[in-house]
Amino acid sequence: MRSHLLNETTADLYRRSVTEGVDRVAAKLATTERPHTGISVDELAPVINGIDLDKPLADATAVLDELEDVYLRDAVYFHHPRYLGHLNCPVVIPAVLGEAVLSAVNSSLDTWDQSIGGTLIERRLIDWTAQRIGLGPAADGIFTSGGSQSNFHALLLARDEACRIVMKKELDEGRELTKAELLPKLRIFTSEASHFSVKKSAAMLGLGYEAVIAVPVDRNRRMDTAVLALELEECAAEGLFPMAVVATAGTTDFGSIDPLPEIARLTAEHSAWMHVDAAYGCGLLVSPTRRHLLDGIEHADSVTVDYHKSFFQPVSSSAMLVRDRDTLKHATYHADYLNPRRMAEERIPNQVDKSIQTTRRFDALKLWMTLRVMGADGVGSLFDEVIDLAAAGWDLIDADPRFEVVVKPQISTLVFRFLPGEEAPADLLDEAQLHARKALFASGEAVVAGTKVDGKQYLKFTLLNPQTTTADIAAVLDLLAAHAEQFLGESLAVHH
Repeated sequence: MRSHLLNETTADLYRRSVTEGVDRVAAKLATTERPHTGISVDELAPVINGIDLDKPLADATAVLDELEDVYLRDAVYFHHPRYLGHLNCPVVIPAVLGEAVLSAVNSSLDTWDQSIGGTLIERRLIDWTAQRIGLGPAADGIFTSGGSQSNFHALLLARDEACRIVMKKELDEGRELTKAELLPKLRIFTSEASHFSVKKSAAMLGLGYEAVIAVPVDRNRRMDTAVLALELEECAAEGLFPMAVVATAGTTDFGSIDPLPEIARLTAEHSAWMHVDAAYGCGLLVSPTRRHLLDGIEHADSVTVDYHKSFFQPVSSSAMLVRDRDTLKHATYHADYLNPRRMAEERIPNQVDKSIQTTRRFDALKLWMTLRVMGADGVGSLFDEVIDLAAAGWDLIDADPRFEVVVKPQISTLVFRFLPGEEAPADLLDEAQLHARKALFASGEAVVAGTKVDGKQYLKFTLLNPQTTTADIAAVLDLLAAHAEQFLGESLAVHH
């Protein structure tokens, strides 16, 4: 069994095995004609469940043959131009090369003695991102597994910073307030279009879902700052404390960017932490033409970025950045066996001092390879392409009498709804949207997403592939309309 360990004696086997695996994937990418096969759970589950994991095939070639049947053939391929579903991007080759390197070397980015070089590369990329945001000389941050973890980490820091400030203020005024007494009084403000991880984080932080105040959005699906101002004033009037305002730079459904400068002004006025969830919109940091859409982000106390969305990186590649590196200490714990306090005094750079994870992959290497091969402008120009595509897609849908589109995109998301030529009951119309999406997915010809807007079912294109064309969008619209029309025709015939 030692022959399977990667070391100096098995380097040739490693080379042959990985090359064969890469050849299989390359062949699949070269011949994939649709984003997926349309296979159902009921078809695939018995195949996978029927494999006896206690009887190994022993041979890598045989395992790759089997993998064709249980994964490669039926996987959803995000590189296909008619994958228009979730926030999944096609990936750039330098990042995939980085993935191969980091997996084989297998550095763990928790302590310096496990990740020499890797630690410094990650820190350099954090500094580079903070400079792009404009957070200032005291900024810092850490790579994470994704936007949800980044948002959670930022709100953990915001919670403990709010506790520190409020408890000190109360003590200075002769009143003692315990953390247990304060937590139920903390409030988080975010738009009703923000990511669900804000509410989930509040619950995990012991504040409860009810601690999150959902602020209405305007007609462009951006946070209504006039309402935010009123909510913040009401919070203070009720003896509560505004722990944080979470602004979104690229909402999941609409790609909308909240009014960051005005939110920054209000958070400063009310001494609240400003967090910007730029998981989706972070690609604008490297856009040669649209960086101004993020104006105001430089005032944030913390920022979430997902390189695995708009920087075209493989999952996972995310980071959470802060304006003041000292706030990261709220999540610091020194363990004698791992990162004793003396190491910090000796200026040994242990990333676990900043992270809520311990063992952590060297995901930063993928972004490093990408920037060193393509450059920031190269990545940004790809993001610009999909934003241009979304603008063209909006024109297409807006001019099509079969559909209504909700809002002009700021980034690359289009939310729309099929409208029949004749009147149909509201519930049946909702079912038509759901049926069209499901039928399209089952056909394997394209993948689109869906959501609810004002209580009604809508369809959604998330455009992150520069290879997608307006012809692809038009073809998918035709497919959706055909599925919806067939469903409504059959349903209305039954009703009559």
